[in-house]
Amino acid sequence: MKFEALYSFLNREQVLLDQPMSLHTSFKIGGTAPAIVTPKTADEIKQVIQFCEASELPYHVMGNGSNILVDDDGVEGVVIKISDTMSGVTVSENQVIAEAGVLLSKLSKRVLRESLQGFEFASGIPGTLGGAIFMNAGAYGGEMKDVVKWVEVLTPDGMVKTISGEDMAFGYRTSVVREENYIVLRAALVFTKGDYQEILSITNDLTEKRVTKQPLDLPSAGSTFKRPEGYYAGKLIEDAGLRGLKYGNAMVSEKHCGFVVNTGGATCREVMTLITTVQKIVHDRFDVTLEREVRIFGKE
Repeated sequence: MKFEALYSFLNREQVLLDQPMSLHTSFKIGGTAPAIVTPKTADEIKQVIQFCEASELPYHVMGNGSNILVDDDGVEGVVIKISDTMSGVTVSENQVIAEAGVLLSKLSKRVLRESLQGFEFASGIPGTLGGAIFMNAGAYGGEMKDVVKWVEVLTPDGMVKTISGEDMAFGYRTSVVREENYIVLRAALVFTKGDYQEILSITNDLTEKRVTKQPLDLPSAGSTFKRPEGYYAGKLIEDAGLRGLKYGNAMVSEKHCGFVVNTGGATCREVMTLITTVQKIVHDRFDVTLEREVRIFGKE
C-alpha cells in the first residue's frame, strides 16, 4: 500500500510492483525490487524522488540494466528505470538531441540514417544514452566524450541544469554525472556529415568484430573489469590460465576472458565469488589490480 501514492502522478502501467530484477538486467540475475517506475518526464522523476524521500525509501536509477549486477536478495525501495518512455530523438543538420532512455543501438541507426559519422563505435553498445554518458562508454577507439555537446541533468537537490561537454569531466568510465550523482535527462550530440555507405561499412565491420570476439550468446554485463593502465584485463586473465574458470553457474568466458558470463541460473554470489577469485589470482601473478567495471545494486 505504501506505493499507492505513486499512482497520483504516474499511470499504472508505469509502476511495476514486486519485479524480479533478473528480468530487467542483461546479466539475468537479481532478486526482487518492491517497485520499478518508468518515468516519462523530468518532473515525474523529481516526483518519484520526492515520494521516496518523504517515505524514507531508497531509490536507484538505471537504464537498460546492461552494466549492473543485482544482489540475490534484490534491492530496497524504488528503482527508477529511464528507458523507452524517455527515448525521444530529434535531428537538426549535424546535431542530434536525444532523451536519456534511448538505446544506443537505436540512436546509432538514426544517426546512420542521417548520414552522420562519428557514432559508429556505439552501434553495438547495449546500454542507453544516459548510462553511456554516466560512464563515458566507449569502444573501438571512440568514446561518448567525442560527440557530446551538452548534457541536461537533474541534480540531487532537484534542479535541472545543462552542462557543456567541456565541463562534463569525462574520463575513463567516469564523468561528472557519476561523481556528482546526477541523473541524465537528455543530451545534444554533434557529428559530421559523411557518406552513408562508408558509415554503414564501418558499422558493419565493428559489428562483425563484436560478434566474433565477444560472448553475445550468454547473459553478461559486458566487460567485467576496467582496463588497467598499460594492460588489457582479458589478456591478463587469459595469461593467468583462467579462461573458462567456473564458480557455480558463473564462468570466465571462453570466447573473451574479459567477460564473466551467466551459463544459466547463476547467482550474484557466484558471480562476485568468481570476480574476487580472478582479481586475487591476477594480482598474485602480475601485481596488477583489476577494478570491477560492473556496478552492484543491493548488497555486495
